[in-house]
Amino acid sequence: MTPSKLEIVSADGAWVFLWLALLAAARSAGAQAAEVSLPTDATLTQLIDQSLSARPELARAEAVVHAEEERIPQAGALPDPMLQIGIQNDGFTSIEIGRMDSSFLSFMGSQTFPWPGKLGLRTEAAELGATQAKQGVSRVRLSTEADVRRAYLDLVLVRDRLGLLDQLEAIWQKSLGLARVRYEAGDGAQSDVLRAQLELKRIQQRRVGLQAEERATVQGVNRLRAHPLDEAIATTMHIRELPELTRFEGWFSADRAIERSPELAAARLGIMRADRSVALAEKSYYPDLTVGAGIMVRGQLPPMWLVTVGGPLPVFAGSKQSRAVAENRAWSSASQSEAVAIEQLLRLRSGERHTAFSALLEIVDLYAQGLLIQSEATSESTLSQYKVGKVSFASVLEVNAGFIADQEGYLESVAAAYRILIAETEVSLATTPMAVGAAGGSGAMPGASSASMESISGQPSRGNGEPVDGAGSTSGM
Repeated sequence: MTPSKLEIVSADGAWVFLWLALLAAARSAGAQAAEVSLPTDATLTQLIDQSLSARPELARAEAVVHAEEERIPQAGALPDPMLQIGIQNDGFTSIEIGRMDSSFLSFMGSQTFPWPGKLGLRTEAAELGATQAKQGVSRVRLSTEADVRRAYLDLVLVRDRLGLLDQLEAIWQKSLGLARVRYEAGDGAQSDVLRAQLELKRIQQRRVGLQAEERATVQGVNRLRAHPLDEAIATTMHIRELPELTRFEGWFSADRAIERSPELAAARLGIMRADRSVALAEKSYYPDLTVGAGIMVRGQLPPMWLVTVGGPLPVFAGSKQSRAVAENRAWSSASQSEAVAIEQLLRLRSGERHTAFSALLEIVDLYAQGLLIQSEATSESTLSQYKVGKVSFASVLEVNAGFIADQEGYLESVAAAYRILIAETEVSLATTPMAVGAAGGSGAMPGASSASMESISGQPSRGNGEPVDGAGSTSGM
């Protein structure tokens, strides 16, 4: 039994409708992803604007564009005309102009006209060069905003870590109080009191390091906006207050990166420019014609005139023009390969960032869904048990270090995820480090002792609580 024409038309219409629906859904998803923007407060907006107006790298890129634009009229201009004034005379004893037929005063002018099409190709190549230079401006603007965002994020992070130090200090003050009470009651060891005091000193040491890091970060931000290096920068943002990372799951798109990449746009313009150069080289076989005219004044005798047309003969085309064509074709091939390489790299980098972001998203979710709560509860429970003598002070050391390690690991993981988002917005070609979560108590955390770090992680440490391989830190991401 064969289907009727109406059934066939209905089936085709259903497929068309389904295709249009899928296309609309894809566009809607892309539009929603485009609508989501990175968090920005008033301070960050001001810093970005100041940096864009003061960045010398941006001024340089704009100057390069201006220089390339000035080349356009030069490329389309005719060669300068030539004027010749001369005298021809019979003999050396006297001026014979007016008395001898072959003696005269000459005035000649000539103009070279490039072969039709050459000036147009040169102009197009120069225009493409200026457009290429504009892509350099786009790159500097993207990188400038990304640099400011990264520096501001680092500043917010280091200040939040200083806040964690205050929290850790309060925990150790409480631990010191419990250790002193137990020691005075004869239930605890003096080493517990001394160890708590030692950890408080280490917190002071750590604070000095973080304050130096904060100052260096402020100086970096001020350099970006050409302000005095030590000018204060107030921040109202906190890592914990940043929008949920799940909002940015659809942020990553290789196709969108390809559309927005200044490097790829410049490479594609380079292909077009190389094609114009090939066409221009192929026209080099045809000579530029020089037209000249002159008049010879002979005094009382009738004047003479002269008109000439000339041009070079491509006698050595095999070693000049043909080589020029081959050279420019090779440059064109190189430009095409460069564009392909950049496109492949853009897809790779966007994929790497998506992979790293997805891993960090899971890590942050683990922190938020229970790890932080369990870590805090463990810390409070251990202190309570130590108060009644059920656990040793070594357990207090471990849980205190682990609690702050988890808190800082959470902050650093969120910051690392936002650095990846900034890199995606920047359309960066730089390598994206893979996401590594800070396991509780195993990373370099404020005030954590070397002994407690080694006992928890099972790794030798440098003496400041940092594992030798730094595996517990995501700050470099």
